[in-house]
Amino acid sequence: MLAPLFHRWERRLASAATDRVVRPFEWGQEWVASDRHAGADNPREQLERYVRQVLADSDAFYTPEPTAEYEVRPPRGDEPARLTFPSALVTPHPANNVVHARYFEARTSRQGTRSTRAVLVLAQWNSDAAGHVGLARLLARFGMSALRLSLPYHDWRMPPELTRADYIVSANVGRTLEVCRQAVLDARRAIWWLRDQGYDRIGILGTSLGSCLSMLTASHEPLVKAQALNHISPHFADVVWRGLSTRHVRESLEGHITLDDLRRLWSPISPWTFLDRIHELRTLLVYAKYDLTFPVDLSRRLVGELQTRGIPHRVAVLPCGHYSTGATPFKYLDAYVLTKFLHANL
Repeated sequence: MLAPLFHRWERRLASAATDRVVRPFEWGQEWVASDRHAGADNPREQLERYVRQVLADSDAFYTPEPTAEYEVRPPRGDEPARLTFPSALVTPHPANNVVHARYFEARTSRQGTRSTRAVLVLAQWNSDAAGHVGLARLLARFGMSALRLSLPYHDWRMPPELTRADYIVSANVGRTLEVCRQAVLDARRAIWWLRDQGYDRIGILGTSLGSCLSMLTASHEPLVKAQALNHISPHFADVVWRGLSTRHVRESLEGHITLDDLRRLWSPISPWTFLDRIHELRTLLVYAKYDLTFPVDLSRRLVGELQTRGIPHRVAVLPCGHYSTGATPFKYLDAYVLTKFLHANL
């Protein structure tokens, strides 16, 4: 009975964005030109070979070189401290090659001790600079310092020709693969910075696209002890193909590639591929009952797979949709669920 009401609301909220662009389909093989056979085959074959290489050694794919080039700008008024450092993956867009994060330090306890708990926060696709800042402040208020990371091609990292973060999720297959990899490399460098500040109980929280990237990070970064995944799917390709928010991307993909092929080429950026690496993690899976952007059957399939594999986890189901998660009162319920889990598991 409630589903039609929420679905209408979701479609209305989604239609508020009028700057979606239907971009041409591209294989994007030039983004994976590290392949020593680059140019020898057609683009599809080149990407398929690259993916096989990645899956044979995902640790190499998702491990950045360490950096000492961290810069911290102290807090200014209501503005928190700002952390910047170079991205481990260099793209053609200079603004995107500098990582920005805002640091919300937890208050010192009444006993004068500093918290050793911290959470890396990854917001949703196309989040503006204010996205998840309130959630980061809430985490800090509950004794967990929060580092809110800007994803590639978002806010300060967006080149002038964009109004949306199209280059991280698009019908350019190779670029989507590599820019999502960039996000994980950035996240791991951010986590290493937290470690160097003395944090030894580190968690990660991600929403929507940020949820996928958080799981990829946690499955490759042993410093992460707990992950709160907010809006979930087992496969990256299926969300793009079926989701309400990515219809313009599917419009470009159709006629050039099948869902099965896309799922295979994007398997290195899909949570399903790395489920066997999260047995030791404390995991929270959150999905929305009336979600049209992350279709509910996909979320339930991921939950069911963790159950089948005996992977410890907790589940929370929000009584709303994807976009309406950000509306009152659902945003408060979501924040409560996420914060409570991390507070109890870090």
